[in-house]
Amino acid sequence: MDGQIHVMIPEEEVNARIAEMAAQISADFQGEEILAVGILRGGAYFCTELTKRITVPVILDFIEASSYGDGTCSSGQVKITKDLDEDASGKNVVVIEDIIDTGRTLSLLMENLKSRNPKCLKLCTLLDKPQRRVVEVHVDYNGFQIPNKFVVGYGMDYAQRYRNLPYIGVVEFE
Repeated sequence: MDGQIHVMIPEEEVNARIAEMAAQISADFQGEEILAVGILRGGAYFCTELTKRITVPVILDFIEASSYGDGTCSSGQVKITKDLDEDASGKNVVVIEDIIDTGRTLSLLMENLKSRNPKCLKLCTLLDKPQRRVVEVHVDYNGFQIPNKFVVGYGMDYAQRYRNLPYIGVVEFE
């Protein structure tokens, strides 16, 4: 990589915000159970950290989707490459994403999940880049709004590397 990684959001701040989000989700679903749906691959790190702090019963599942196929532009169709093992019908579903950028794939994925008749469908993201939004996506639980920078860590990668950084770093290319 021809660039450097600088800390954008330190580990302590990320952990504190995740704890706050987990407390809010727990309060919102007090006395109920949720189906937490992590979006692979990047969302796995955030999903794990978030769900272990939620105090209501949690069923954990993962989904992987793409709208790009073999190209670099969204096809406008979401392709589920790894579907849920759990039935979402009648359940409180909380979709957990690492970062929302253009919103294209996530919007299509949320429509797909809504068609499965959940009791309710909420969206939780660690990072949000509203400047990049092309398709509007309603976010129920938002960790941090960030500027349009290329970030890594906490599940986000550069060429499949740096996902395991315990902080959010910005990549500055030389």
